Amino acid sequence: MDKILFIVNPTAGGGKTQELVPTIEQIMDDTKIEYNIVLTEKPKDAISIAKKGIIKGYETLVAVGGDGTVNEVARGILESGNGKLGILPSGTGNDMARTLNIDFDPVKAIDTIINGNKKNIDVGFVNDRLFLNIASIGFDAETVKNTESVKKKIRSNIAYIIGVLITLFKFKDKKIQLEIDDYSVDKDISLIAVGNGRYYGGGLKILPMAIPDDGNFYICIVNKVAKIKLFFLFPTIFKGKHIKLKKHVETFKAKKIKVVTKDTAYLNVDGEIYDVEKETLFTMGDRKLPVYVNY
Repeated sequence: MDKILFIVNPTAGGGKTQELVPTIEQIMDDTKIEYNIVLTEKPKDAISIAKKGIIKGYETLVAVGGDGTVNEVARGILESGNGKLGILPSGTGNDMARTLNIDFDPVKAIDTIINGNKKNIDVGFVNDRLFLNIASIGFDAETVKNTESVKKKIRSNIAYIIGVLITLFKFKDKKIQLEIDDYSVDKDISLIAVGNGRYYGGGLKILPMAIPDDGNFYICIVNKVAKIKLFFLFPTIFKGKHIKLKKHVETFKAKKIKVVTKDTAYLNVDGEIYDVEKETLFTMGDRKLPVYVNY
């Protein structure tokens, strides 16, 4: 079995991830597999830790945290040109783990890393930023932005609900120019989500049709709707039922997507929020990422 490096983000999951260290040690000591555990100290730390781990001979790099940690460890592997990704989900969202059917129980998650299947999944880029799961513009991105502010005062799941309500009150639909492969159109939208994964926002099944290793992006567009309709449409995303609402929701499969925004907007990339540049280009990477999965 490969040497395994566990890269732990101690702040993930509201600080509870650090408590997993003794559990990892107990499980791994029984396996007799060579391993090490390193804690990150600051944002982007997991990228450099993964690179240094690969230089030291660790073949499997395990992201212990949420989707942001997974993204960083993946970057380290891809920039090094070597290594395989393992995921021990312990963040707030854990949406990539959901798509890959990785159990949230640490014993079962580590078993997947040791005995599970390995898949080569797609790697997307939005402008120059790598993403594995989903990137989006519109209502959902603004909800994440507003929820970040709420979390400074309320550290619980209700923060996201409050974030949704604040966004409903403030949100303005986005005017965009859209190119999906050879299809081009101008339209007003509430949101557009592009990705390889099925879930975001901690379990919202925005792209239920997505396949993470088939070389395609999957796209969901919620067209401009009245705020009251958006309020009732949003809960249908939890089970992926929104894609049946053909009057308001469109889905596509493509290799390349370009979005030109005419309004102020945010870009949500694997749970990280950025200001939208005027032109946002989604492209599929040339390389795939080896990941231990449970399917």
